[in-house]
Amino acid sequence: MTERTRVELGRREDLGADCARCFGLCCVALAFTRSADFPFDKPAGDPCENLDERDACRVHAELRPRGFTGCTVFDCFGAGQKVSQQTFAGRSWRDDPGTRDAMFAIFPIVRRLHELLWYLEQAISLVGDTGDPAPLMSRFDRVSALSREQPDRLAGLDVDAEYDAARPLLLQASEDARRGILGETRDRGVRRRLGPGRDLAGAALTGADLRGLSLRGSLLIGADLSGARLSYCDLLGVDLRNANLAGADLAGAIYLTQMQVSSARGDQLTVLPRGFVRPAHWSAGEQNRP
Repeated sequence: MTERTRVELGRREDLGADCARCFGLCCVALAFTRSADFPFDKPAGDPCENLDERDACRVHAELRPRGFTGCTVFDCFGAGQKVSQQTFAGRSWRDDPGTRDAMFAIFPIVRRLHELLWYLEQAISLVGDTGDPAPLMSRFDRVSALSREQPDRLAGLDVDAEYDAARPLLLQASEDARRGILGETRDRGVRRRLGPGRDLAGAALTGADLRGLSLRGSLLIGADLSGARLSYCDLLGVDLRNANLAGADLAGAIYLTQMQVSSARGDQLTVLPRGFVRPAHWSAGEQNRP
């Protein structure tokens, strides 16, 4: 399906998309609506008209020019290949109609579990040798085990409850990691108007020193973060669509995801964390477009 690099996280399982081992589940199971991200409506369970018989995209190289920006941003966190190859043991929805509905219903569930694993893995790294990683590792192992359950077990799973149980651990890991950074930063005036859950759409934050700050759950749609310093900045759930990250330093950003990076605009000077993929559209001259 795509050329995304797989993300290997040390001893942890693969949480990056491996589209060659997936049956095009994101192109079939999910619905999308005609918008700036998609040029037409597609109901859940209907194959996209661009999906070929080999579960590859006929227009993959031209997705953005054709209006499929949403496809270039989406990341399944490795759920596609797990559902295809493990949950359903390599049985395609094309070859086994009996598994079709179950496969399409379970894919979004496993995707959410894998996203939670991504956050938990980052939290474990944050704790490192300075704290006790045991609660986080225990939670990671539980969620990982759930993601490997049989289809009937997955179908009845309360994924929201798993997020609720993990949230205090994630927030505490972030707070502990950021505590020593706040005193080193500048831009006190800028920082006073920032914080979790803020509406910062279109905000001018060029060159801002945001190290150690929590922007958790904030809207930064179209914000100018060019040259900003975001090491140890908590970006959990932050909406970075169309934000300008040209020259920004995100190397140590907390709870950053590939989807957030792919939804933004950047350039060759943008510093990304290890294992992240620089979006192809960044090299196509889009980084400075309004």
